[in-house]
Amino acid sequence: MDNHSYNYPSDCTPLTKSARKPPGSTVVNMGGAEGKCAPRDYLVWSLCNTLYVNFCCLGFMALIYSIKARDQKTQGNLQLAQECSDKAKWYNILAAGWNMLVPLLAVVLLVLLLVHLGTSQGSFDFFGEDGFKSFMKLFSW
Repeated sequence: MDNHSYNYPSDCTPLTKSARKPPGSTVVNMGGAEGKCAPRDYLVWSLCNTLYVNFCCLGFMALIYSIKARDQKTQGNLQLAQECSDKAKWYNILAAGWNMLVPLLAVVLLVLLLVHLGTSQGSFDFFGEDGFKSFMKLFSW
């Protein structure tokens, strides 16, 4: 098929010598997008949050909304895709916050325990002769 017998749509004309613009001018065709870009789906972030700690299934919920956002984006429903993308983003933020909070609390508790044991002014001596016996007395009736 040659170019002369093909019927081009009105918004997609080939650049021939007669259709070219003079040098120095730029034509940008947005194609009806009106400045809207496709929403992000946060799928990789959701996968990371799902595979790591996943406190209260927040990462899994983020993964579900990420997949919904991607599906809606491929179907062309950008409004619903944006809603699902926003939900996935907030679930990811919550999951990432919890995922950072759990190890941080463990480190803080470990440091506090080491400081408490290092002072040896606690209520009983863990490492003394009767340290284990004193500890077990706390749990006996």
